[in-house]
Amino acid sequence: MIVVENLKKTFGGRDLLSEVSFTVSSNEKIGVVGANGAGKTTLLKMIAGDEPSSGGQVIISEGELSYLHQESDVQLDRTLNEEMWTALPEVNGIRLRVDQIEDMLILEECDAEDLVSELDAIHDRFKLLGGNGVDASIARVTTGLGFSTDDLRKPCGDFSGGWRMRISLAKILLRREAHLLLDEPTNHLDVASKNWLAQELAEYPGSILMVTHDQPFLERVATRILDVEYGKVVSYPGAFSDFQRSKETRQAQLDAMANRQEREIARQEQFIDRFRSKATKAKQVQSRIKALDRMDRVERIVDSKTTTFQIKSTGRVERVVLEADGIFHDWDDLPALLDVSLEVERGHKVALIGHNGGGKSTLLRILAGEVEPTEGQISWSERSRRGYYAQHQDETLDLNSTVLEAVRESAQDQPDGALRGILGRFLFSSDDVYKVIRMLSGGEKSRVALAKFLVEPNNVLLLDEPTNHLDAGTRDELLSALGEYDGTIICASHDPAIVDEIATHVYTVDQGEISLTDVNVPSPI
Repeated sequence: MIVVENLKKTFGGRDLLSEVSFTVSSNEKIGVVGANGAGKTTLLKMIAGDEPSSGGQVIISEGELSYLHQESDVQLDRTLNEEMWTALPEVNGIRLRVDQIEDMLILEECDAEDLVSELDAIHDRFKLLGGNGVDASIARVTTGLGFSTDDLRKPCGDFSGGWRMRISLAKILLRREAHLLLDEPTNHLDVASKNWLAQELAEYPGSILMVTHDQPFLERVATRILDVEYGKVVSYPGAFSDFQRSKETRQAQLDAMANRQEREIARQEQFIDRFRSKATKAKQVQSRIKALDRMDRVERIVDSKTTTFQIKSTGRVERVVLEADGIFHDWDDLPALLDVSLEVERGHKVALIGHNGGGKSTLLRILAGEVEPTEGQISWSERSRRGYYAQHQDETLDLNSTVLEAVRESAQDQPDGALRGILGRFLFSSDDVYKVIRMLSGGEKSRVALAKFLVEPNNVLLLDEPTNHLDAGTRDELLSALGEYDGTIICASHDPAIVDEIATHVYTVDQGEISLTDVNVPSPI
């Protein structure tokens, strides 16, 4: 059980969270939702003990707690299998000691009788702790999260940032602690891995408190929703759809109460103004003034602010924007792309789909000029101006820069006033532009990365999973902007909205090969 009592967090003289209280019972699956910057990640950090509170307390009983941060925590020189074993320190220590003793017995370096006696004892302990089943558990969890059997032998440093986050998640699932705190667990997952994780968490024999913007995922897993708003936390029983209906009902009730109260206040104020100067009414006037001062005002639920932006292309480009011919590429002698050819015309919005590891990101990196193909030719039109948004674009931010400094790097001499206006549309207003990147939440970093990308002039967008790390409001705004964009787009994505609503051409990239899946050709631009 997790008990949160009157928890408080103050930043810069204002209360981010104030008098937050709730209980997480055994086996509950709770989703934490709320507006951008409401304090969801800060709440998890305080519960985990990673950040001090400004008041209140957290009591954790009936078991240990595991916390999935928004940053990975893996040792890059270990293999994936070795890293997974470290999630179980005692069992792993015994395993390593067994290997050491067996080597010593072979080399006859110590007294064999003592070593055999120790080996028998730790074998019994290993069996008692379930050590014999760890390899099978590692295989089950890593396979569920999209890793192959061969991946277990790879160093963790060979994996991208997103895959390292999967490793961190896999370690937590392997530990199977009584309480899980998960901050954006689906951010780096494809559809298959996300489906597996939803089933895994729904059946998990412990309590879960998770922050995620993935509403369908919450619908499948959560049994209660905690809504963080205006420094408070409001609890709603049921799935995410139940929460949405209940909040709408609550909002309607509060609006009705507020309307009645405002009418009553206006009536009392009218009486006060009319009879303030009459001595015969002085007692009644003072009584009504005091009553208004004591009145608890009904607070309406105000809709959260959302990002608002447009994407405009810079300069008209030739009819044929891209010709890629016979692209082959290998990573460490392993084929990633096999004879890929692609032609893209002005105004096309191309979606690249397929399983992770199929070659989509490799193809985009080659098209962006970040990687030289092993074989083949890339030909861009002369007037094309390309912008590349990587799958983990937020990881490229300088953590020591301010929000304004980060965007200024890409702004090409735009004045700070214009940049502040742009950042305001991404919900960074007033002094928020001077926040240091390392102090931002994951969602805020994603919005900075997106703003930094969009201030660059371009007429071709190369996008790798652009909606992966965005909150619901920013995702919806980006999808709308991409749909209205008057340039050319090549986008790798698992987001069905990009494939179904935005793409004019859909290509499947699988095992290094590309094939046209669907065409909805627009009128020439």
